[in-house]
This record gives sequence, structure tokens and C-alpha cells, in this order.
Amino acid sequence: MKQLRIGVLVGLFAAAGVLSWAGARLWDSFGTLPSVPVAAPIVLAVIAVVLAATALSLRARLRAQRERRPGAKGVDPLLAARAVVFGQASALVAALVAGVYGGVGVFLLIDGLDVPARRDQAIYAGASVLAGACVVAAAFFMERVCKLPEDDDENGGADATRA
Repeated sequence: MKQLRIGVLVGLFAAAGVLSWAGARLWDSFGTLPSVPVAAPIVLAVIAVVLAATALSLRARLRAQRERRPGAKGVDPLLAARAVVFGQASALVAALVAGVYGGVGVFLLIDGLDVPARRDQAIYAGASVLAGACVVAAAFFMERVCKLPEDDDENGGADATRA
């Protein structure tokens, strides 16, 4: 399984941001811009909390298993792999969604915040970007927790036979 790359996430965020900014300008010139839902940052924050809680739980279970504590509940490798895949998928979607709301937020900031409704929309868009960044951070933490230790015998086991 390949690791998340920050460059891919930043590129996805930037591309979605530019496209949504241009789309918001176009949409606003023809009519009323759709509003940023209040639920957007809430849903992203809930996903970030679920990812972080899962990572913390797995980290505690792996630590107990590594220290051979009596009664330690092991971690199924398939469960860990599924958790990492969930984290990676969440990070990609969060980068895309945060880019969309970031582009709309930039449009709202440039267009002016004189109208209270637009000010609220800009706040919701900014909160969505922040919550999306939290999802990405939680996904990286999940990957770090579930990462397998590096193989010491990459040279065909030569170091293992020296002992």
C-alpha cells in the first residue's frame, strides 16, 4: 500500500480551489451563489475525530501487544489495513472538499463581506478548510500508527546471519 503524499493532497486542494473560485465567480455573475452548508465543517470535524480516535485506539493496542502485556488484545492486520485505507480515502476527499470551500471562501472575501449572509458563508467556508486540514492530519497520524517496522534484512538476510 502506498503512503499518502502531501504534494498530491496540496495539488488536489489547489486545483479544486481554483476551479471552485472560477465557478463561484461565474455562478455569481449569472445569479445567486449557492450557500456553504453549516454541516460541511461539522461533518469534516466528525470524520477527523473518528480517524484520530481510531488511530489512538490502534496505537494503544499495538503498544500493549508489543510490550506483551497480559490480556492485551491484538490488532488484526486486515483491520489496520482497512483503517489506513479509510484514512487515505478520507484525506483525499477532505482535500478536494476543502479546496472547493476554500475557493468559494476566497471569492467571498474578494467580493466583499458587507452582507451578513456572505460573511457567515465565508466563516463556514473557512471552518470547512480548517476541518479538512484536521482530517488530513488525522489520516497521516493513522498511517504513522499503522506503519510496519522497516525490514532490517534488506540485503537478503546477511545481517541476520552474522549474529
